[in-house]
Parts: sequence; C-alpha cells; structure tokens
Amino acid sequence: MLKSLSTSLILRGLLAVAIGVVALAWPGVTVLALVVVFAVYAFIGAGFQAMQAFSSRTAGPVVGHLLLGLVNIAAGVLALAWPVPTALVLVLLVASWAVVTGVLEVFAAFRRNEEAGTRAMYVFGGLVSMAFGAVLFARPGMGAISLALLFGLFNLIGGSWLFVRGIELREARTQLRSLVSPTETKAAA
Repeated sequence: MLKSLSTSLILRGLLAVAIGVVALAWPGVTVLALVVVFAVYAFIGAGFQAMQAFSSRTAGPVVGHLLLGLVNIAAGVLALAWPVPTALVLVLLVASWAVVTGVLEVFAAFRRNEEAGTRAMYVFGGLVSMAFGAVLFARPGMGAISLALLFGLFNLIGGSWLFVRGIELREARTQLRSLVSPTETKAAA
C-alpha cells in the first residue's frame, strides 16, 4: 500500500510541476485553458441537471432542473464563443470572492476568546485578501495573467512538495521493510 501511495504522490507531484511550468511559461494560454475548463464544467453540470430532471417524479422539479441545465449549457457556449470576456468575468468573480473573504476574516478576528496572535493573523490575512481583490478589480486584464502565474507557482510549489513527500514515503517503506525483515527471519527459525 505504501508503494502505491508513494508512487501516486510522486506522479501527482511531477504532473503538478509540469502544469506549473506550462502555466508560468504561457500564462495567456493558461487563462484560456481555465475558460475551457469552466465551459466543460458547465456542460457537465447541464448533464447532471438533465439526469435529475428525468429522474424526478413530479413536474415542478423537472422544469427547474431543465432550466438550470439550459443555463449551464448557455454559460458553456458563451465561455467558448467569447473566451476573453469570460476570463474577465472569472477574474471579477475571484476578485469579489477575495474581498468578501477578506471582510469575513477581519470580522472573524474579533470573535470572542481569540488570542492576540490569532487575531492578528486573521486581520493580516483579511487585509491581504481585500487588497488582492481590489487589485484584481482595478486591473482585471493583468489580474487574469496574475492569476495564471499564481496558479503556476502554486502547482510548482505544491507539486514539488508532493514529489518530495512521495520520495520520503518510499524511503520510509524501505526502512520499515528492513526493520521488519530481520524479525521475520528470527521468528521463522
């Protein structure tokens, strides 16, 4: 089991590093690829809505699920037909998410019984998140490229971490096997 887990970590790490390198080398292509992934996600969502509609026993949910499916199909088609505006909208959604998350983190800092260090980290994280959202709102075109670069860095760092953990797990398995093997031979004698 440890061998398959370590192999999985190593392969996932290598894949993430490769994706990170591609995202850093071609951020514009990465943004368009994310738009395509969004479109595919919308089409898959439409399929699930249709499945739910046709598995319903009453007419009310059928109509609602079919309408949601049509909205998903429209979103996917629009994303593929106009990828640049879609990328802009996705950046603005991320910006909105960052600002709302930042505000909530600042409010969370002032919950009862928070220690000063925890409170400071919440406030700091919230302010950074709000600043990030404000920058994305101010320059959404550059924000799309910045998001692609951050995506690349995240994959590069995360992939490297997964790769190293896989190697360490493989070494631990080898050490564990060498510790267990002598005991098995003594027990057999």
